[in-house]
Amino acid sequence: MWQARASLLVAVTVVAAAVLPGGAGAVAAGRCTTSTPVKAYDKCIALPTQGATLAWTYDARNATLDAAFTGSFISPSGWVAWGVNTDAPAMTGARVLAAFSDPSTGALLALPFLLSPDVKLQASPLVSRPLDIPLLASSASLLAPARTVRDGAKVTIAATIRLSPNRARVHFVWNRGLYVQGYSPTIHPTDASDLASHATVDILTTATEASPIASTTLQWLHGSLNALSWGLLLPVGAAVARYLRPCASTGPAWFYAHAAIQATGYTMGAAGFALGLVMGAASPGVTYKLHRGLGIAAATAGSLQTLAVFFRPKTTNRYRKYWKSYHHLVGYGCVVVGVVNVFQGFEVMGLGAFYWKFGYCLALATLIGACVALEVNAWVVFCRRQQEEKLMRREVEGVVVKDRAGAF
Repeated sequence: MWQARASLLVAVTVVAAAVLPGGAGAVAAGRCTTSTPVKAYDKCIALPTQGATLAWTYDARNATLDAAFTGSFISPSGWVAWGVNTDAPAMTGARVLAAFSDPSTGALLALPFLLSPDVKLQASPLVSRPLDIPLLASSASLLAPARTVRDGAKVTIAATIRLSPNRARVHFVWNRGLYVQGYSPTIHPTDASDLASHATVDILTTATEASPIASTTLQWLHGSLNALSWGLLLPVGAAVARYLRPCASTGPAWFYAHAAIQATGYTMGAAGFALGLVMGAASPGVTYKLHRGLGIAAATAGSLQTLAVFFRPKTTNRYRKYWKSYHHLVGYGCVVVGVVNVFQGFEVMGLGAFYWKFGYCLALATLIGACVALEVNAWVVFCRRQQEEKLMRREVEGVVVKDRAGAF
């Protein structure tokens, strides 16, 4: 028990170092400039994600905001967008300008889009339409040395917008994507930094209220603990119980090995789940519904398995068989959900095509291969024993018949 508490204490200590300002997870702010290829501006800030910057001049007399957003493409066929949301720092309801190459001519375009709730749900393609806010001017231009849209090319989206009088706090949103279908930008990546690409800026003082993002250290610790526990240790513990228990030579050793592995895996998994909760609290507005739902399901099943140990009936109890059925069903369900969620976590962290996922797949494939071999061997042994028992019954029946015949 003290080992579990020590593991949780270490996890909490790392969390504190990663989350608190100045800790290992702190990210240095970038630099901005008021001088752009479009014109010179009065103020500028470095936006908190994607290495983007924003420069602007605000004329309080007519409430006109003259701004230039600078971002970078992540694909030759991609897009970069920036805009404002009059209601909240969120994508839904934002009025944006998206820059991308014209599919017909290859020239750089800057088209207006209204991000309705249907866009977030991907219920319909994104179609350009005039904005319902006073957009006085807009343009997009690539920054030298880039001459065409390519991965890493920087672009400046400039716009002049008339704001509501005496409105100094403006909600800005920005993002970038990989593809444009015709003249319709497709969904952007769903990494934590992409989902947190919005901020509220005081255009008079440059004060910025950005959505905090869980540190990279915290993300890697969360992923490592969960991949090792839910993704490997718990499946190994289940395999130990299934394939070592029938071996009479192991005695009760299989039970102690199974209990030790599962206890270690559950402790690490609980720590990883706790880190996930901390990351969620540190990143409001950034949600991964499927990953979160699977994580809650796996943690619930693991907790039920742990609690069930304290209510295990004795082997002579008539309810023992029902307890075993429950234990097997919940246990295997926990293993399946945990493994699926590990793959979902790779996608969330953007590691779907990296060596980390390949390494995990290799380890999981090795475990599955060993289980298949052991399963085949178990069935061979089972069939052999059945055949031997059948032959023994025939011999016994033959002896009985002979004895009866001799008696008469």
